[in-house]
Amino acid sequence: MSRPVAPNPYDILPPVAAMSLKSHDIADGTTLPMQQAFDGMGVGGANLSPHLQWSGHPAGTQGFSITCFDPDAPTGSGFWHWVLVDVPASVTELATGAGSGPDGTGLPGGAFHVRNDYGQHSYGGAAPPPGDGPHRYIFAVHAVDVPTLGVDGDASPAYVGFNLRFHTLARGVIIARFGRE
Repeated sequence: MSRPVAPNPYDILPPVAAMSLKSHDIADGTTLPMQQAFDGMGVGGANLSPHLQWSGHPAGTQGFSITCFDPDAPTGSGFWHWVLVDVPASVTELATGAGSGPDGTGLPGGAFHVRNDYGQHSYGGAAPPPGDGPHRYIFAVHAVDVPTLGVDGDASPAYVGFNLRFHTLARGVIIARFGRE
């Protein structure tokens, strides 16, 4: 019996098995609440990472990475809002706000943030430019075949993505939208 294939929101990643990703805070195809919006740039959100809970990862999973990417940002390369790596394989849930503190408070032991495109080592909420239309925010949990991706906090999100390309066994995805008039 074959496993379903995970959605490929980036259109550049190889297909991998799908796993379940749920949240008390966000839902696929809906608008992000202000709780997950940025707390600056005139947005006025709470800048809290959403609750995430995942299951259905394959045997051989040795850890997880969590990302949030906006492919619609007017940068030519999208915008990375959240890059969390080296989450232990025993962890299958993060509380609301777990990724919001730059000091790692609330993160599982061994997990750490890589610098996002705001230049912060934490979750950075949605903040599309006014009038740019709603952007997609792709929250993904990647089950990986190694306990550590071998990067440090100064790695770029692109370098993490490179490592995820070769180590992801399965992926769970929630895509929500956020826009400003």
